[in-house]
Amino acid sequence: MSLYSRLSKHTQDQSDGGKPVKGTYSLLRIGMIWLAANLVVTTLLTGTLFVPGVDFATAFLMIILGTLGGAVVLTSIGAIGTRTGLPTMAITRGAFGTRGSLLPVAANVIVLMGWSWVQAMLAGVTVNFLVQSATGYSNPILFSVLCQSIVVILAILGHEGISKIEPWLAVLILAIMAWVFITAFTAFDLGDFQAVAPDASLGFTPIIVLDIVIATAVSWTVLSADFNRFARTTKAGVIGSGIGYTVSTVTAMTLGLTAFVYVILNGDEAAAFDPTTLVAAFGAPLAIVIFLSVMATNTMVVYGMVTSVVNAKVGGRAKFLPTALILGGISIIGSTWLQLLNQFTDFLVVIGAFFVPVFAIMIVDYYIVKRGAYTKDILEARGGRYWYKAGVNWFAVVIWVIGATMSYVWAYVWPLPIGATIPAFVLTFVLYLAVMLPERKRHESVRSQHLADATDADAAGATSSTVA
Repeated sequence: MSLYSRLSKHTQDQSDGGKPVKGTYSLLRIGMIWLAANLVVTTLLTGTLFVPGVDFATAFLMIILGTLGGAVVLTSIGAIGTRTGLPTMAITRGAFGTRGSLLPVAANVIVLMGWSWVQAMLAGVTVNFLVQSATGYSNPILFSVLCQSIVVILAILGHEGISKIEPWLAVLILAIMAWVFITAFTAFDLGDFQAVAPDASLGFTPIIVLDIVIATAVSWTVLSADFNRFARTTKAGVIGSGIGYTVSTVTAMTLGLTAFVYVILNGDEAAAFDPTTLVAAFGAPLAIVIFLSVMATNTMVVYGMVTSVVNAKVGGRAKFLPTALILGGISIIGSTWLQLLNQFTDFLVVIGAFFVPVFAIMIVDYYIVKRGAYTKDILEARGGRYWYKAGVNWFAVVIWVIGATMSYVWAYVWPLPIGATIPAFVLTFVLYLAVMLPERKRHESVRSQHLADATDADAAGATSSTVA
């Protein structure tokens, strides 16, 4: 057997094949996974966008409110994963149909690919800054490619190891973050931070800050059921992910906010969403945080992207290794597009437009229309309750398009004083509920059952019949 064949067999054996997974993780384990997942450079640097657009206290308040609001959506979707054993994109079959779910899967791959590029670029820019400071040599594109190449290798060979050590990396990252906070607040007090006057010309308002923070939660919700399906109970998944996500997001964003204002107060040159600005102020320890967070989190992003494609179609024949090599190659090539870092806020708006309506539809469909239960039909390649019309629920698709379009319009064409994210969610929620209520009435309530238990019961029944 060739090396490629052995590697392909190994990676395929590690894949769950789209089958429901019975969770075993405790509340603490889930909490640590989510704590580690969002202690990442993109979340940290998002905090650098807000001041001097708004004042320090307002930015901090919006970080808290936006994180809590986003956590409600994140844990709601994650709970479906715990109750069914399915990853996020497989769950979309319930609302969009067996074939219709391929549309949000495609959107998910695009979004995760974008995240993968951004994180690789930020790691590359950081490494380049350190190398240039020490040797004078500068090639940020080269270092971005090298960082992403390491990520792809880890996603193929070492994602399980990364998932196990990620909580310990979080402890190291938190320790360095604490040092940054102490440094900043030893040099200046809260009054100094608050005294930085807002600059209205930057176009930021408290609501825009809130929108950006919620969009961060939306971007992580695409993986919420992927992680939470491993929780032992729904309670463990909801509480663990809710606390882990909230603590990590508030901590990371506030660190970025604090470190950036510290640079401003020092009178140094401050460029938002630029890791070199912070590394120049705090040195190698912060660079270590950035690099480690990218290696750990981006590995899981690439792995999640590959898993989404492999499990997109029920009974599909896509293999893990060739899919990983193709998507990994694209992610490496895309990491050379450094101009994307200058359009990060636009990227977050695109994420919101893509997925805020999707999650509104999923929440209505599972908790209201399907009365909190998906049946084993969701595992069938054809037929059953989730086949709708030729495998597509066109109501969900059309309402998704309406919600995504209005999210974009309210963000750029006719900006609303309350932002775009919340109105787009409410609009999609109401529209889908209105058109799908007849569907709810046509079906009787069924008992919620973990789909792994349902498939095991079927297998046991088939065995008994054969023996008889």
